[in-house]
Amino acid sequence: MVGQAAYVHDTLCNRAKERSVATQNPLDGARDLQKMLVDYAKQETVEPLKTLGGYLVWGIAGAIMMFLGLFFFGIGTLRLLQTEASLDGNSWMSLLAYLGAIAVLIGAMVSLFLAFLRAKNRALS
Repeated sequence: MVGQAAYVHDTLCNRAKERSVATQNPLDGARDLQKMLVDYAKQETVEPLKTLGGYLVWGIAGAIMMFLGLFFFGIGTLRLLQTEASLDGNSWMSLLAYLGAIAVLIGAMVSLFLAFLRAKNRALS
């Protein structure tokens, strides 16, 4: 907000100096006002969108990395349960390895979610 006020103040001061140098007709004043409004609108829309784009890129990259990490963790857990628990697929008991891997993944997702909530609460306070 302070940046906006400084921008408008500087623009108005520059316009006042220009007006004192030469007499302007009303159309020049209208053109100046239009230019000032267009510049202000660009400042308040384009620049925040550029910043938002940076956050979006890093957020998507982080989400992809989290997905890949959980995916490989789940595959590794399933493989571990299949080899170590002798649930090799000869009977319906092989289903327990899949259920165990799903349970471990759900636990990992819940713990990540809780860690994100704690970090968000610390950042807000």
